[in-house]
Amino acid sequence: MKSDATAPLIFDSIDDLMQRLNLPRPLHPLIALLDYKKVKPDLTQAGSRFLLTFYKLSFKTSFSGQVKYGPGYYDFKEGGMAFLNPHQLVELSGEDEEHQGYALFFHPDLIRNYPLAQTIHHYGFFSYTVSEALFLSAKEKKVIASLFKAIASELANGIDAFSQDVLVSQIELLLNHSNRFYNRQFLTRKATHTDLIDRMNTYLLDRYDTEKVVISGLPSPQEVAAHLNVSQRYLSDMLKSLTGKTTQQHIHLQLIEKAKELLTQSTLSTAQIAYSLGFEHPQSFNKLFKQKTRLSPTTFRQLLH
Repeated sequence: MKSDATAPLIFDSIDDLMQRLNLPRPLHPLIALLDYKKVKPDLTQAGSRFLLTFYKLSFKTSFSGQVKYGPGYYDFKEGGMAFLNPHQLVELSGEDEEHQGYALFFHPDLIRNYPLAQTIHHYGFFSYTVSEALFLSAKEKKVIASLFKAIASELANGIDAFSQDVLVSQIELLLNHSNRFYNRQFLTRKATHTDLIDRMNTYLLDRYDTEKVVISGLPSPQEVAAHLNVSQRYLSDMLKSLTGKTTQQHIHLQLIEKAKELLTQSTLSTAQIAYSLGFEHPQSFNKLFKQKTRLSPTTFRQLLH
């Protein structure tokens, strides 16, 4: 643990964090599971800011309301899950009701020599932010609860030659189920997400106004996500699930539609169109247009005329 007068407390080990919060020391140096029915953190330190260099999973079993978790507030509806990557800033809440359910911490060193270390970045929900918690059905809660209990049971067995193998496989199973449930959430909340897609397309149409795109350049996935007030990874995962295309691909689709409009309705040269759409080099525009339509801009214009 490291700190100075102004910076948040930085915790490099799970054991240091547990001691700071007056919680039981972890049964394994690289992983800790808190069952808030049995233990509670020292809330006299409420408001303290911590930077954790390890992963954190939070499972609220029945709590309904907003919880400050990481950089913002998560809206849990009758329970759910939230995920934090290492090196995220968290603030200790002083509300006792927010410390219920389970919290799982595991250090990157736990998975370092396993395939999970290379694939964990595929679980995009570690990068999700405000209002993007995983809402669980009653059936899904039972599945997640059983996985947390299995991890607790393995930790209680003590450390042996197989402990790490078992724990890593249990964590991977937990992440795979979370992935499945997030995909279900994208589908069951399709009406909400359809509105989000409509807002994205409206924004892109406005951004491809020739004056705006010349001044600001081509829109980026980060810019679009910020406009929609969602995390970049959540937006891309949601779009991929519902449309089969990422944010970047949607940006390109809208760009090509605008390019077709200009090729059809204006007398601008293809180079002028490229510059008006924010490209520094016409060759880049020509390459993208041909990649998406299988025709060069010049051939597309000739065919229409």
